[in-house]
Amino acid sequence: MKQIRIPTFLHDVFGEKQSIASLLAVLLFGGLLTTTMGLIFPELTGNLPVWRIVLALLLIFDIFSGCIANFSPSTSNFYAARKTNRIVFIAIHFHIVIVAFLLNTDIGYVIGIWAYTILGAFIVNSLMGKQSQRFVAGLLLSIGLGCMPMLPDMKPYMLITCSLFMLKVLFSFAVDHYGRTTNSLGEET
Repeated sequence: MKQIRIPTFLHDVFGEKQSIASLLAVLLFGGLLTTTMGLIFPELTGNLPVWRIVLALLLIFDIFSGCIANFSPSTSNFYAARKTNRIVFIAIHFHIVIVAFLLNTDIGYVIGIWAYTILGAFIVNSLMGKQSQRFVAGLLLSIGLGCMPMLPDMKPYMLITCSLFMLKVLFSFAVDHYGRTTNSLGEET
């Protein structure tokens, strides 16, 4: 696939080079899922001021698109080479809480999900280069995804958004998907 150079100000989102197909997949996934969710759940936009709706939908689009972008070799490798950037990027992922406040829904649940996700991402990040990283990330993600639907009366659109936020930060972003790991004997795998 043809690779294009990504402008410097977008390196934190897409890495340094990205295929056109990957860029389209990221943007289409984010755009189509955000639009579909808005259409299926009209209560999402309810009686809120337009500025709150627009900002919430932009942040939701960012969560959905970032979920896929972080799986790309370019984005994963960009952060694998910049450990400080990865820590900062995990720490600033507070926008799921902002979405809950903007939509005025499930705020308590979302704060708990956010805290679990960020703590889990820091745990997974601390295992960088270790064979256990993907397993621990998968375990923590599975626990989170398994428990979220059991939260009583959580809005379906927030469940979708929180699930993809958790996937984005805890597994898609915090895991070095394309780097080399070492096994318990110190051998590269």
